Amino acid sequence: MKGLLLAGGHGTRLRPLTFTGNKHMIPIANQPMLFYGLRHLADVGIREVGIVLGPIAEGIQEAIGDGQAFGLRVTYIRQGDPKGLAHAVLCSREFLGDDAFVMYLGDNLLQQGVQPLIRRYHAGEVDAVVGVTPVDHPSDYGVVELEGERIVSIVEKPASPRSNLALIGVYLFTPAIHPIIEALTPSRRGELEITEAIWNLHRRGGRVAVQRVEGWWKDAGQPESLLEVNEMVLRTRPPDYFTIDGTVEHGAELVGPVRVGAGSRIAAGARVTGPTVVGAGVRIEAGSVIGAWNAIGDRCMIRGAELHRSILMEGVQLDGPVIVSNSIVGRSAIVRATEQRGLRISCILGDSTQVRL
Repeated sequence: MKGLLLAGGHGTRLRPLTFTGNKHMIPIANQPMLFYGLRHLADVGIREVGIVLGPIAEGIQEAIGDGQAFGLRVTYIRQGDPKGLAHAVLCSREFLGDDAFVMYLGDNLLQQGVQPLIRRYHAGEVDAVVGVTPVDHPSDYGVVELEGERIVSIVEKPASPRSNLALIGVYLFTPAIHPIIEALTPSRRGELEITEAIWNLHRRGGRVAVQRVEGWWKDAGQPESLLEVNEMVLRTRPPDYFTIDGTVEHGAELVGPVRVGAGSRIAAGARVTGPTVVGAGVRIEAGSVIGAWNAIGDRCMIRGAELHRSILMEGVQLDGPVIVSNSIVGRSAIVRATEQRGLRISCILGDSTQVRL
């Protein structure tokens, strides 16, 4: 069995973060989003993974290389201009050959990984397994309607959903899906829809199993979704994840589970509350207050600022009496408070942005 990890798309909903990089490289708990999918595929014994690249692919090959660090052999597949999820499979036909494969959308994160789909595949003869979970706004997703375990319909982003079961962006297919995809025509959105391919496979007698996925799942395609999944990941990290490899000075206060990377220093008079992860080479100076649910990237500097439920990418500087909350701050950005009052901001800042308050 092979893996197919999708890392294309323009990431328009995450601008300005995606003006300078691929959305799948945005960090969640200080790890690129794409790494979670790679590890989930490796965890179920998959060794060959194709990564589908779109028009914005900066940083992916440099970070992953040949996949050896993940116990994988990685092949990069150029999709070019993205024309739908089924189009990504079509572009990967040579790599996939006649093997069954797990297709994993790189901006989806789920607590259980792909193990439930693998178990369902081995439990009986099927041509596809699709993961579903109940959601509050099903019209934003592909929706599966069931009667018992029988599939009644599969519709992409229906205006009037007849079910709240959303496709979670992780699928298992056998080679039976290929002729179905090859026969597709573009939808009204101009895309080759994977939902239509699954429905056609089912309608033509293919055996499609629906696997209900437990635990948290998040489509991290919008800023608030990134913050939510960052919180989910930190909440479910095991206790041994929260190690102190840097320096915590006498007089600094750590409350709850906090991970501190090598070469980092938390100065006397600073307070850090967990769950929070602090990367390597970070400086948190006296008077700084770090609340829960934060991911602070490598080489960040925080001087006298407050930070709550936010993601700071590497090299960020927060300087002065500013309260930053529910924010995502791009690489090497600077937020500097020049007035001696605690201004509160919530922001999405792109790489190398400079803000003076």
